Amino acid sequence: MVNTFPAHDLLWGMTPAQLPADAPAWAVESLSAGQPVVVRRAMSTAGRIAVGVRGRLREQRFATSMAIAAITRRVTPEELCHLDAERHLPALEALAQLRPALDACGWVWGVSGSAGFELASGFAALHQGSDLDLILRTPQPLARDQARELLALLDAAPCVVDMQLQTPLGGVALREWAGTSHRVLLKNTCEALLVTDPWNPQEQAA
Repeated sequence: MVNTFPAHDLLWGMTPAQLPADAPAWAVESLSAGQPVVVRRAMSTAGRIAVGVRGRLREQRFATSMAIAAITRRVTPEELCHLDAERHLPALEALAQLRPALDACGWVWGVSGSAGFELASGFAALHQGSDLDLILRTPQPLARDQARELLALLDAAPCVVDMQLQTPLGGVALREWAGTSHRVLLKNTCEALLVTDPWNPQEQAA
């Protein structure tokens, strides 16, 4: 079954009791605190959705699934674009700096990763050296020269900014699409593929 929620959405409602028996203690702690889980780009069984639990440390990520019926709240990355946080960190300063240009670009964009998690949940997830993770909804092809212009804008921010292009076929890193490689890595629900055109369904069928 394909996930019915896009990758990077944040979901509330999962409890420690819904974790598998082999879940680490930190995952139990995270859910006990009321933290949301993040939708993963992966297959899931009927009535469930693939999600990830975040811990305090970067390496603390636990992949599991959640019952769709247990979802009590959902927040998408694009709902977080214009939220402000009280903390003064490079990633949040970068978000404020980039917001006007991204709003004017004509594409729908959103905040994911640690910044998105903190803005949506109120739980501190960012630190001084955190990157800013963004997504750009690109239902239509983004020319590679446009990608390079966008990357130059992001690279002028006060921290490292990683943006993922969300095509109808999956996700591809803006940095790759703006590069010189003939093929780029496209990640969909089932696999990761090297393709020349992330918007061309014929490539996935090949």
